[in-house]
Amino acid sequence: MKIKEVIVVEGKDDTKRINLAVNADTLETRGSAISDETLAQIEELHDKRGVIVFTDPDFSGEKIRKIIQEAVPGVKHAFLTKKAAAPDHKGSLGVEHADPEAIREALRNLYTEEPDATPMISREDLAVAGLISGPKAKIRRRILGEYLRIGYVNGKQLYKRLNLFQITPEEFAAALRYLEQVEEGKIDE
Repeated sequence: MKIKEVIVVEGKDDTKRINLAVNADTLETRGSAISDETLAQIEELHDKRGVIVFTDPDFSGEKIRKIIQEAVPGVKHAFLTKKAAAPDHKGSLGVEHADPEAIREALRNLYTEEPDATPMISREDLAVAGLISGPKAKIRRRILGEYLRIGYVNGKQLYKRLNLFQITPEEFAAALRYLEQVEEGKIDE
C-alpha cells in the first residue's frame, strides 16, 4: 500500500513500524513540544503532498494532534484504538507497537477536519446518550471513539471531535447501537 501524503508521527520507532505496514514518507515530531520549524515543515508538506497525523492514542499524542490541527487546518487524521496500539497489554502504548494490519486499517479510515462545518451532533444528543456525564460516560466515550475511529476524548472534546470530523447522525446512531450491544454483552468490543 503506497501512501502519497506524508505521515506525521511522534518518533523514529513509529516510522519503522509505519514502514513495515505501508510504503510512505514520515515526519517525526520528536515529542509533544513541536517546534515552529516542524510546524512550518508540516504546513509546507500539507500544501505540496498532504499530511496524515498518526499519533499515539494517549495524552501526548492527542496534544500533538491538537497543536497540528490548530496550526495546519485541513490535515487528515488516522487513529489507532488503545487495544491496537498495545497488543501485548504490557503498559507500553503507541504506533510503534501496532500490528501492520492495524496500521493499514487506520490509514484506510482517514478523517479530514471540517473546521467551519455546521454541527451535525448536538450537545443534547451527547447528554441523552450518556456520553457527557454519569458513571459510565468515560467507558461509553472510549467505546464510541474506537467504533467511529476518532480516538478517545473527554466529555468536553467529544462534541468538537464528532462535528470536526463530520460524523453524521446516521453514523452516530449506528455507533450508539453498537455501544448498546457491547453493554448488553451481545458482542465483544
